[in-house]
Amino acid sequence: MNVTILGCRSGMPAHGQASSGYLVSIGGGAEETRVLLDCGPGVATALSSLIDPAMLDAIVLSHVHLDHCYDLLPIGKSLLAKGLSYPTAGRPPQSSVEIRRVPLYVPAGSAALFHRLAALFPVTTVPALDRAFELAFDMHEYDPGDYFTVGSAEVHLELLAHAAPNCGVRVSCADGTLAYTGDTGRTPALRTLARGADLLLAECTLSEPDSGPHGHLCAEDAADVAADAAVGQLVLTHFGTADPDWLEASRRRAAVRFGGPVHIATPSARFPVRSAREAML
Repeated sequence: MNVTILGCRSGMPAHGQASSGYLVSIGGGAEETRVLLDCGPGVATALSSLIDPAMLDAIVLSHVHLDHCYDLLPIGKSLLAKGLSYPTAGRPPQSSVEIRRVPLYVPAGSAALFHRLAALFPVTTVPALDRAFELAFDMHEYDPGDYFTVGSAEVHLELLAHAAPNCGVRVSCADGTLAYTGDTGRTPALRTLARGADLLLAECTLSEPDSGPHGHLCAEDAADVAADAAVGQLVLTHFGTADPDWLEASRRRAAVRFGGPVHIATPSARFPVRSAREAML
């Protein structure tokens, strides 16, 4: 298993960096499983530089905040484009396409929001383009605690603590386990999400602990979770700045609390997710 950073910014893209998005790849060749975790602004472009979105086996959203979901619509339209014909005189407007729909897992109650999003930008000559969330995606609403299988991976959703309902995502296969926080404040559920994971991909938005209701982590918070859950390595992400001094200071503060490897997420960085046994081979 590997995780590739498509975007690592909190909020909107800046300094050439996309918002939250992570491509998880398991196996190789024709049997490779590819899962996109979150899909913020800029992620559609970053993803297209690596793979055709039609190669995705699933997309999983941690929560419905703009910086984690907005590029679903561009990805959906790019999937639809493969089945569209350019409108010409005498041809009725194309209202449907025949393509493989990419499974899309969204928090319970949010499907209607995405249908409304697609309807905001009508294309009267090609109405199929207004139906991205019907025709391009096979949408599933999940509940906290749900498990499902994508290819060779098992995915588990764990409710965490954020201003919008946010589920951390745990992706497991025979060779390793990845735990991804999405956005969250400190909560005992983080230990459940991360317990024994080979790699913890943890948000690190703040410079100091969050004393308010919104729900974010700082470097020390993420490191404490990593240490308490006995994870193999920690990757910090979801930054409000690209300042190298701030990032390195965060990494060092985390390293004081967690004895394993601590990394900073950067666009296009690729991290192996390997079990301790596999890492020794």
